[in-house]
Amino acid sequence: MIKVLLVDDHELVRTGIQQILTRAGGVEVVGAVSSGEEALQQVAQLKPDIVLMDVRMPGMGGIEATRRILCSYPSLKVIALTVHDEDPFPARLHEAGAMGYLTKGCPADEMLNAIHLVAKGFPYISSEMAKKHALAEWSGQDQNTSPFVLLSHREMQVAMLILEGKKNQEVSDTLNLSPKTVSTYRQRVYEKLSVANDVELTRLAYRFGIIE
Repeated sequence: MIKVLLVDDHELVRTGIQQILTRAGGVEVVGAVSSGEEALQQVAQLKPDIVLMDVRMPGMGGIEATRRILCSYPSLKVIALTVHDEDPFPARLHEAGAMGYLTKGCPADEMLNAIHLVAKGFPYISSEMAKKHALAEWSGQDQNTSPFVLLSHREMQVAMLILEGKKNQEVSDTLNLSPKTVSTYRQRVYEKLSVANDVELTRLAYRFGIIE
């Protein structure tokens, strides 16, 4: 029996996925939580084999939660679950240690297949993402067309919190950084993405599918 911890900030999504997995043989949902912070706590208590991790959540977020969980539990396997099938998320998740990447629009059978494959130690990427990469290679296009791939891990964290509308002090509290350091990271994000303010950053993020 594969034990799964589900992490998603939308109750409807959690309920739907939990029902799908509960009906499937060989999979047990041992917990369902709504934040990266909760996931860190529950992993220690529930000892799942796989964590289905939403990427974009308030607070810590799925990428940072994945990194922290795998630092403490390197044998645990994480499958990222997100609405995004564009960069920079796949690259960031890979860097954080995730073994799988699924979009929330994938069929139930694909999700179950991914869970069983990742549980055996095989990496898995959604069919939509694989198709886009294959088309990019065939056409000779650069896969990393999003300017957000230019950001470092910490810069991406800061950018995502800015996009959530958080001010410097709130970003500081969330990431345990000084406000001065946050201000420096914010400026680096602006410079690398060639934007002048939060409004332009938001427009760019919307254009490349970082936010809806």
